[in-house]
Amino acid sequence: MEFFKLKENNTDVKTEVIAGITTFMTMAYILAVNPDILSVAGMDKGGVFTATALSAVIATVAMALMANYPFALAPGMGLNAFFAFTVVGVMGQSWEFALTCILAEGIIFIILTLFNVREALFNAIPQTIKYSVSAGIGLFIAFVGLQNAGIIVADGATLVKLGDMTLAPAVLATVGIILTGIMLKKNVKGALLFGILSTYILGIGAELIGWYVPDMENTFSLIPSAFLSLPPSLKPVAFKFVPFSEIFANLNNFITFVIVTFTFLFVDLFDTLGTLMGVASKTDYLDEDGQLPKIKQALLSDAIGTTVGAMLGTSTVTTFVESSAGVAEGGRTGLTSLTTAICFALALVFSPIFLAIPGFATTPALVLVGVFMIDGITKVDFTDITESLPAFLTMAMMPLAYSISEGLVFGIISYVLVKAFAGKRDEVTWIMYVLAFVFAIKLVVGSPSFSVYMGW
Repeated sequence: MEFFKLKENNTDVKTEVIAGITTFMTMAYILAVNPDILSVAGMDKGGVFTATALSAVIATVAMALMANYPFALAPGMGLNAFFAFTVVGVMGQSWEFALTCILAEGIIFIILTLFNVREALFNAIPQTIKYSVSAGIGLFIAFVGLQNAGIIVADGATLVKLGDMTLAPAVLATVGIILTGIMLKKNVKGALLFGILSTYILGIGAELIGWYVPDMENTFSLIPSAFLSLPPSLKPVAFKFVPFSEIFANLNNFITFVIVTFTFLFVDLFDTLGTLMGVASKTDYLDEDGQLPKIKQALLSDAIGTTVGAMLGTSTVTTFVESSAGVAEGGRTGLTSLTTAICFALALVFSPIFLAIPGFATTPALVLVGVFMIDGITKVDFTDITESLPAFLTMAMMPLAYSISEGLVFGIISYVLVKAFAGKRDEVTWIMYVLAFVFAIKLVVGSPSFSVYMGW
């Protein structure tokens, strides 16, 4: 255990192991939520489950050994929704195309990390956009969660409306949200996971008494056929990339590839930086300048996780803010994250249970994670319209357009325009001008009328 320098960090093996298990308990919900979300894109649910667990193991072990920090990684929330509902659902791209974008993002992230470019990118994007992106994703994934439970449904006249609140999924999801909120208030470790499991168990009871009736076409039995099993095969999802000849087939495909890859990179980069700094602030890792000494190794672990995750068949891997739960339990070294990685590896044999969990049971986690993410908007200066308007458009357009990328597009374009014409050009970096120009082209080229005009 000398490798982890336990004595130097004023900790011991027992504390680190307990902290690692605590971190796993707070983020294990991703094993149920990620396959559920990515299956909407047409991906094999079992394959995604295995890819989710293995990518978490690999990335978290990398963090433990390379950075010796108590941070755990797994496919991130928000980005998986962007993958399934925007890239595949709205843009009409294949999930193989989305995985190719994630692979490219991971490789770019590795290069940026090795050459220390992250500071330039971080400084180029205004704080207003950073805060509002997090809040917008929070609204978006909460919206998805409410749809999964039938609490919010589609409607021709008003686009969306309240669903039938007497149906089992809606009632059980609502109960789950309240229970999870109470557990979080009482500081119950693993509240999100327990919220999912509680809702799931209530769902099993509802099925047994005949209230919840699976139709075997759109919904399935909540009772697993087994409790232990070999991990589902990765074959249906691993190494499924589109050829680059398809990406460069026309200008629209190429621009779409660039915008999707940048969105994955942007959100992953700033989510990771924010999480690392936020969790590290609860330890004594930050130096006198407020910097994380081994941030390069930490970011590299994240980038490796994303690249490997794409190869295995899952969405972007990122550092989880739930790592703060382990830190709060006293975790201070990589032994904490190594313990978390072992827990993810053990979870592979419990795949029948995780894969039987329905969409409405994950609604409490989606809604509460949305609550966690929205607080960033409170840091926006709403007394300055050149700050608040771009922030509002970024946040609002994500759920309203059902697209995280469109929120970024409207936010960045509006930021550049309102700043430029309000006499605040010195607050806009040249990178922002370039991004605004590229995004404006994307809006034009990606429009249906332009595609018809060009014969695409």
